[in-house]
Amino acid sequence: MSAVEKIENVVLGGGEAGKYIAWELAKQGRPTIVIERELVGGSCPNIACLPSKNVIRSAKVADLVQHASSYGIRATQATTDMAGVRQRKREMVEGMIEIHRKRFAAPGIEFVLGEGRFVAPRTIEVHLARGGVRRIAGERVFLNLGTHAAIPDVSGMTAAEPLTHVGALELGHLPAHLIVLGGGYVGVELAQAFRRFGSKVTIVQRGAQLLPREDPDVAEAVHAIFEQDGIEVIRGAETHAVEGRSGDAVRLQLRTASGARVLDGSDLLVAAGRTPNTREIGLEVAGIDRDPRGFIKVDDRLRTTAPEVWAMGECAGSPQFTHVAFDDFRVVRDNLAGKARTTRDRLVPYCAFIDPELGRVGLSETDARRLGLDVRVVRLPMTSVLRARAIGETRGFMKALIDTKSDRILGFTMLGADAGEVIAVVQTAMLAGLPYTALRDAILTHPTMAEGLNVLFANLQQEQAP
Repeated sequence: MSAVEKIENVVLGGGEAGKYIAWELAKQGRPTIVIERELVGGSCPNIACLPSKNVIRSAKVADLVQHASSYGIRATQATTDMAGVRQRKREMVEGMIEIHRKRFAAPGIEFVLGEGRFVAPRTIEVHLARGGVRRIAGERVFLNLGTHAAIPDVSGMTAAEPLTHVGALELGHLPAHLIVLGGGYVGVELAQAFRRFGSKVTIVQRGAQLLPREDPDVAEAVHAIFEQDGIEVIRGAETHAVEGRSGDAVRLQLRTASGARVLDGSDLLVAAGRTPNTREIGLEVAGIDRDPRGFIKVDDRLRTTAPEVWAMGECAGSPQFTHVAFDDFRVVRDNLAGKARTTRDRLVPYCAFIDPELGRVGLSETDARRLGLDVRVVRLPMTSVLRARAIGETRGFMKALIDTKSDRILGFTMLGADAGEVIAVVQTAMLAGLPYTALRDAILTHPTMAEGLNVLFANLQQEQAP
């Protein structure tokens, strides 16, 4: 048995929150070891956020070429080279890994590649990627374990070797018919991308609508856009069994409201939720409790049930976005410095990078009605935004929820080009507690998408007029 090495700080998992807490502690002169299973820099720059947006951008270029005549440009039909798309993505990833390697080489940090497992409180046994075993005990331990794609317990599913987002982003061939199991954010992003590359695409959604967390009008608008783009969407469908192997041929046995259905395809992508990486790593021997879904139990300062152990990011049940994981780091950092900061009442924006983008911050209309809030709802079609008309991107709409008494903005949704940027404008106003009139009366650059906020909130005033 190897001797136990003692150090002040151990970070298990080098993803967004883990790497930032390590860099911060090292900068303070606090010796830190980072234990990472595989991905230098975590999932975001390697297999998730950035690679997917890189591939989605390639799909956007393919779409622009296919519709070049609409812009007065004569172009030949776009032909997708998936190996080229993959190489472009890989080059970006390699650049990001090199940036992270340099940061992990800073004084005060030791970066260790290997599988970590608790063998005692705050003591981790690491099976090194290069061979050998180390035992490391930390005065403080920070967990940033992440999640992985959940594979539904369906007959034949495991044998079919379905793709997850990781494999989909590494495809060197174009699927003839890609079946996407799941209509959440990952599913819709990749479904549209592969359709634009030239695949036939079918989304199988168990629920009654795409994007189940969104308002029905938003989900229906996305559904309509996907139908325009030639994507088949089967809603209210339960997958009963899978036959074949993804990449060769697959057959899904579906149960729908209208009866049984057989769906044949070439490739199967599973995008049906996430599972925390918290099993079989010895959390119980370390006194770290999990909730019934497997996420680590934490308080609003991200402290676990074990003393001097914190959990951050998706493994702690935080919203599954990189920007939330980064804020988890800030919560832990500030509390270590004696500055009170919690995860309560955070205003979390997000964006699904379909085209047009879907962004939301604050409450949905469904949320507001369920909570019994007295709100006014105002909508604006993107056809009323001059920038959208100028660039020919007029699909979608803006929608805002306004508190009737205070005139503050309680929620904002945008389905439109550059929605991810526009929601930041509204979020800033919400954080400042400004009334909607501040954006209505602001001088916003013409012609921009954000300028549409002037028109959106002016419409609210007109609706109130006698």
